[in-house]
Amino acid sequence: MEALLQDPLVFAGLAALLGLFVGSFLNVVIHRLPKMMERDWHAQAAELRGEAATEGERFNLATPRSRCPHCGHQISALENIPVVSYVLLRGRCRHCGAGISKRYPIVEACTALLSGYAAWHFGFGLAALGALLFVWAMVALTFIDLDTQLLPDDITLPLLWLGLAFNLAGTYTELADAVVGAMAGYLVLWSVFWLFKLATGKEGMGYGDFKLLGAIGAWLGWQVLPLTILLSSLVGAAVGIVLILFARHGRNVPIPFGPYLAAAGLIALFWGERLTSHYLGLL
Repeated sequence: MEALLQDPLVFAGLAALLGLFVGSFLNVVIHRLPKMMERDWHAQAAELRGEAATEGERFNLATPRSRCPHCGHQISALENIPVVSYVLLRGRCRHCGAGISKRYPIVEACTALLSGYAAWHFGFGLAALGALLFVWAMVALTFIDLDTQLLPDDITLPLLWLGLAFNLAGTYTELADAVVGAMAGYLVLWSVFWLFKLATGKEGMGYGDFKLLGAIGAWLGWQVLPLTILLSSLVGAAVGIVLILFARHGRNVPIPFGPYLAAAGLIALFWGERLTSHYLGLL
């Protein structure tokens, strides 16, 4: 089996297949984790007010089973095969015929493609395992932030510690560079946040962005932080301008920054060293 996994194409194919099923689970995380956080906030607020906690339906990543939001039909295993079920069902609930969001197959396909590429890029070994975990976290954070403008601590903080753990063996960078990257990543955006707030009286970004950049620094080292900030800022600014000009997106309406940080982090994971060398060469 190990000899088979040494074949880059076989390993990439297996990783892509695994990515399909992980993508299906990520759809659950993207939908349910913000709701779980909201329930926790309400429970904490009730406790502070001295109110008795209300017992509702048990709700977590495993319970209740997935169901159609329109008719409540429980999704069977055959209706939950990543991408395939969506195609066979023609994007509609088998029970009531209501449309199923295209978000589900998009997340599954993106996770599969990125997982396959990560396996092909790094080859069989510890670096590929870490890259898969990094990719899956970035996909989940991207879509959660797009939906809710939240970057949950339940993902960003374990991601930061995992990056440091992988770099104990120098998997992606030296441990010292990873520690400095985690500190610098957090402090850079934290400083931008406070400078902007002192200058304008408004909050320009959320604390989750600090933690996400800190996590990227923990995985890839402080050397990739300038590239990550530059790429995410350029893409974010371009998208923001397009939304304002063509989609009538109000200037005071916040735009999530997490997806651009996540995209820049993935670019840095795969091509960061090459791009940084080229960038420094131009300077």
